[in-house]
Amino acid sequence: MGEENTGRSVGRGWGIGGLILGGALLGQVVARADQIQELPVVSVDVFHVANTEPGSTFSTPVTALRFEPLVDVQARNLAEGQSDVAIRGGIFEQSGFKIGASSIYDPQTGHYFAELPIAPAMLAPPEILTGYSNALRGWNAGTGTAAYAWRPVTNFGYASVGVGEFALERAEFYQGYRRDLPGGRSSIGADAEWATSRSDGSRPYGDHEFSRVGARLQLSGPQSQTDLYAGYQAKFFGWRNLYTPFNSLESDRLQTVLVMVNHRAEAQDGDYFEAGGYYRRNKDDYAFNRLLPVGPIHPFQHTTWVYGAGAEARKTIGDIVWSAGVTAVTDALKSTSLTAGQYRQRTHFKFVVAPEKSWLLQRGRRLTAKAGLSYDDTNRDGSAISPMAEIALARGSSGEGWDRLYASFAKTTQTATYTALNSATGAGLFRGNPDLGRQIAQTLEIGGQGTWAGWRASGAIFYRWDERLVDWTYRRGVTARTANPVDMGTGGVEVVLRRQVRRLDLALGYTYLHKEADYGSAAVDASFYALNFPKHRLTVAATVRLGGGWELRVDHEVRIQEDNSLRREGGDEAILGLAGIYFSPRAIRGLTLGAQVDNIWDENFEEVPAVPAGRRQVSVGVNYRW
Repeated sequence: MGEENTGRSVGRGWGIGGLILGGALLGQVVARADQIQELPVVSVDVFHVANTEPGSTFSTPVTALRFEPLVDVQARNLAEGQSDVAIRGGIFEQSGFKIGASSIYDPQTGHYFAELPIAPAMLAPPEILTGYSNALRGWNAGTGTAAYAWRPVTNFGYASVGVGEFALERAEFYQGYRRDLPGGRSSIGADAEWATSRSDGSRPYGDHEFSRVGARLQLSGPQSQTDLYAGYQAKFFGWRNLYTPFNSLESDRLQTVLVMVNHRAEAQDGDYFEAGGYYRRNKDDYAFNRLLPVGPIHPFQHTTWVYGAGAEARKTIGDIVWSAGVTAVTDALKSTSLTAGQYRQRTHFKFVVAPEKSWLLQRGRRLTAKAGLSYDDTNRDGSAISPMAEIALARGSSGEGWDRLYASFAKTTQTATYTALNSATGAGLFRGNPDLGRQIAQTLEIGGQGTWAGWRASGAIFYRWDERLVDWTYRRGVTARTANPVDMGTGGVEVVLRRQVRRLDLALGYTYLHKEADYGSAAVDASFYALNFPKHRLTVAATVRLGGGWELRVDHEVRIQEDNSLRREGGDEAILGLAGIYFSPRAIRGLTLGAQVDNIWDENFEEVPAVPAGRRQVSVGVNYRW
C-alpha cells in the first residue's frame, strides 16, 4: 500500500511539474494569443484503410491501424483485444502512441501501449511518425509513433448495433454538441460515447466481453482548441496460447482509466504551441490457465500508474524556424509476480530542440536543412544525447512530378518495461533481466513523394541499427520466454500509392524488410518478436461506390513472413482480408445497413508465432447517424 501511495504522490508532482516546465521552456517560442490571426481551414483527406469499423467488436484507435501500410498489427484473436503494433520491422515495444502533446505508454509491457479508452470519433486519423519526425516528436519509441489529434466537436451523433457468428453482440453510441459563445469568436462543445461488445469467440475459450465509456469537454477559439477528457475501458478476453507457446487456455482482464487535458494554439506559417498532461491507470489480471485459478486470485496481477505531461512548439524567428519539445513522465507498478527487479517506480524526462533554415532556389525550388539534439534521462538509467538531421528539396510547384525529396538521420533511445526488468531470471513463464540498459535505435533514410498519372505516391529506403534491443526469445527445453538484448540491423523499403476517382478510392502499400541479428552469448533458438516480421507485405484498400446507395469496402494484406520455428499453423505465407458491403437507403437519411466478413479466406496464419489465428467471422449491423 505504501508503494501505491508513493507512486501517486511522486506522479502527481512530476505530472504538474512537467507541465509547468513545458510551458516555461516553450511558452516564449509561440505568439501571444491576442496576436494569433485566423487562417483559412485546409482539409486534407488521406486514406490508407477502407474499413475503419470492425465487425467483430466496437472500433478502437487500433482498428484503423490494422491494414495501414506503414504499420504491422500482429493480433492475438481480435486486433481490438490484444495486438502488438510494429513499425518498420520493429517490435511492439518500439512503437509509441501520442495524443495531442502527450506520449502515452504502459510501463508494465508494450502489449498494452494501445489500450487507449477513447472513441475514434473523437480523434483525427493517426499520423505515423518515423525517422526524423519520430525523433523530434516521439518519446521512448525506437521505430515510430502513431500520433493522434483531437477532433473538433460538432453537432453530430450516431448509434450502431451488430450481431454475428459465435454469439456476437455489439453496440455503440456517440453524441456531440457544440454552440457558439457570445461574440461568435469562441465556442464550447461536449461529446460522450458508450460501447459494448461480447462474443463466444471463433475458437473454444476465445470469448470476449468489452465495454468503454468516455466524455470530453472542448473550448475552441480563433485558431485554438482545449480538450478535457475522461474515459474508462474494461476488457476480458480468452485465447489458447495468448502469450505463451505451451497450449494453455489463457485469459486477460484489463481495466484502463485515462484522464487527459490538451491545449493547442496555431499561428501564421504553421507555427503552433501545444501542451497537455494525463493520468493513466491500467489493471491487468492475467491467467496462464483460466480453468485452474491459484488460490483466491490469479498469480499474475499488475497495476500501473502513469502521470505524464508534454509540450511542443514551432516558431519562426527571422529566417530560422525553431521546433522544441519537452516530455515528463513518472510511472509506478504494483504486482504479484514482477517483484524480482531493482525498482518499481521511475521518472523520465526528454527535451528536444531543432532549428531549420530554408533557401529559395531557381524555378521556385526550396532547400531546407534541419538539425537538432534530444536529451533523455531517467532516475534509474543513464542519460543520452541523440542527434537528428534532415535535408530536403521541395519542387515548389503543383502538378505531375515529384514534390519533395529528402535524406535524414535520427537517433532515439528508450528504456525497458517492468515485465523485462522485474520478471524472475531463473523461474516462471517469463524470465527477465534487471540489468537491461538503455536501448538505442539509429535510422538513416532517403525518400520522397509526388504525383504521377493521377497516383499520389510516397516512399522511403531506410536502414536502422538497434543496439541492446530487448527481445523475448525461446530456447528448446526451457518452458519460458526470456528477455535478451540483441544488436540488429534492419533494412527496408516502403511505398504507398493512392488514387481517387468518382467511384473508387484505392490505396496500395508495399514493404520489404531484411534483418541481421546478434544475440551475443545468449542461447537463442527462436524469437517471438524481433525476428517475427514480413519479408514482403502488400496491402490493398479499396472503397467502391456501386451506386444506388451501395458501397463495397475491401482491405487485404498479402505477406511472406520470415521463417520462424515457433510458428505451428498456417505456414509463412498468408492473405488476410476484411470485406464489407453497405447500403444507405435514400428514403432514410443517415441509415446504413452493413455486412462484414473478417478473415475472409479463413487463414490459419499465426501473426504472433504459436498464437492461433482467429477464424472467419460473418456479422451484420445497423448504423444511424444524425
